Amino acid sequence: MGRRPLRALARWPTIALLLTAAAFAGAAEERRYTFSWPFVEGSAMAPRGGTTEGPDVTLADGPSDAWQRLREPGLSDFERDRRAILAMAGTYRTSFDFIETIGFTDDYRPPRPYQSWATEWVFPIADRPRFISLQHILVMHFRQDDGTLSPPMVVKHWRQDWRYEDRDIHRYAGHGVWQRHELPAEQVRGAWSQAVFQVDDSPRYQTVGRWSHYPSHSTWTSDETRRPLPRRESSVRDDYHALVGVNRVTITPHGWIHEEDNLKAVLDPAGRPDPELPYLAREAGLNRYRLIVGYDFSAGEDYWRRTAPFWAEVRAAWGRVLAERDRFRLRPDAGGEPLFQAMFELADRAGAADAADAAAAQREIETVLERYLTAAEPDGTAPTGTRAP
Repeated sequence: MGRRPLRALARWPTIALLLTAAAFAGAAEERRYTFSWPFVEGSAMAPRGGTTEGPDVTLADGPSDAWQRLREPGLSDFERDRRAILAMAGTYRTSFDFIETIGFTDDYRPPRPYQSWATEWVFPIADRPRFISLQHILVMHFRQDDGTLSPPMVVKHWRQDWRYEDRDIHRYAGHGVWQRHELPAEQVRGAWSQAVFQVDDSPRYQTVGRWSHYPSHSTWTSDETRRPLPRRESSVRDDYHALVGVNRVTITPHGWIHEEDNLKAVLDPAGRPDPELPYLAREAGLNRYRLIVGYDFSAGEDYWRRTAPFWAEVRAAWGRVLAERDRFRLRPDAGGEPLFQAMFELADRAGAADAADAAAAQREIETVLERYLTAAEPDGTAPTGTRAP
């Protein structure tokens, strides 16, 4: 076992989504960074973000129980797939790295890469034969100037739903629009869809892929899929409109890794790739989930006990939207308020209530969603009277 300090942002943004770390020492202006040498001198490619330190964490020792179950002999392909998905549950030290590797413009200069760290609890909220849902929750402690640790900071993070031989897919079309696609049975035979949802349970992307199992690891590789700009990009970039990429999830004896191979796509108002410059750059992403032991995630467990009924109603409301609407647009904000902020406020109120009123919560949730959902024109992505971003 090893003990490793966590490094993160000193100030947590409103949703506290990720804690950025740019840990480098010495003469920074003399440092060179991965993929930077053909383009820039010195430290211009230093990872962006600030740095603080969290508590030491203890890495789990030896192959996990989930890994041992995954490697049992005699399993059907279907059951081995299921065990690989369930092996993503656990308590983790997580790291997130993104860097542009190729530029497609004459004057291309790579932006600074992005790095972040967190401590994350992943657990199943549904486990049925053909459907598994995994919820992620961040529980962060910060080492303060006097050496003591801050109180825990808890944030409901993303969610991933897995369905076997799923033919009903909502894909991101661009400019905030999702479109239903019915896939042929032969395309999904033996495959699993992964639907990823944002911190407020709104859709982020959905794609189909297949598991491959080896003695050393198990890997799921997706079809190519579009998704909106991540918050790490939407807060600093406005020169492209979507990521188009392939995801790969790999299960190892000590956790799992999510790799991303992304193209940064420029779209016209109808959501088609720009004919003159369809892509700005290619990006590599590497998200590591390393199992840890002995870390106190109890604040996250308490948060989920208080708010789980509310978030179940949110999931149900989104389920109705996806079932009833073949095409819809999700606005980034309403009256200057992003959806995650409105939902987090409702969750806090619901968690503080003595008794949950499911009917009242459902009405509030649907009222909030209607502020952000609009119809999408059938002949173009952007609704009439709007401009594409």
